Amino acid sequence: MKKHELRVTYKNLRKKISEEEVDDLSLQIANQLLKLPIWQHHYYHIFLPIEKQKEVNTTYILHALQGKDKHVIISKSNFENNTLVHFLLTDQTILKENQWGIPEPVDGIEIPSEKIDIVFVPLLAYDSLGYRVGYGKGFYDRFLAEAKPKAIVGLSFFEPEIQPIEDLHVHDIALDYCVTPTKLYTFKK
Repeated sequence: MKKHELRVTYKNLRKKISEEEVDDLSLQIANQLLKLPIWQHHYYHIFLPIEKQKEVNTTYILHALQGKDKHVIISKSNFENNTLVHFLLTDQTILKENQWGIPEPVDGIEIPSEKIDIVFVPLLAYDSLGYRVGYGKGFYDRFLAEAKPKAIVGLSFFEPEIQPIEDLHVHDIALDYCVTPTKLYTFKK
């Protein structure tokens, strides 16, 4: 399938999930995530979910990171050039939802991309080779190319597409792992 078709398909699949199911499945994903060999690092980037898009609720993962005394990094979107600016999440961080429903830090301690060890990425779909389909603006591909993290971890309610995504772009970056409520997928070459 092509990215556009996958976006439509998976947005429709998400619409069918109730809010209670989103919460239950998100907790299962967080529990599965604890099995990955990624917990020895210091700087973890996490996305805060767009609730109206029924993204994985990352609150459980956030609590696990804080419980392990990790530095948690969240981003603010720059829609003029489709880039992300990263901030350390602290008790003083003020979050505000932007016009697209993304909770973002108002300001704070900026963290350079290259300091980030592990990145948890949002996605709509992904294939059996670890390539992901997001919303199509390229925010995460630009960020991942710049950061070069030690591991890129996708979070999904769904299993991968068996067939590879047909219209990959030269700048698309594959996941190292994807975590679903019932399974861990490894894509490292």
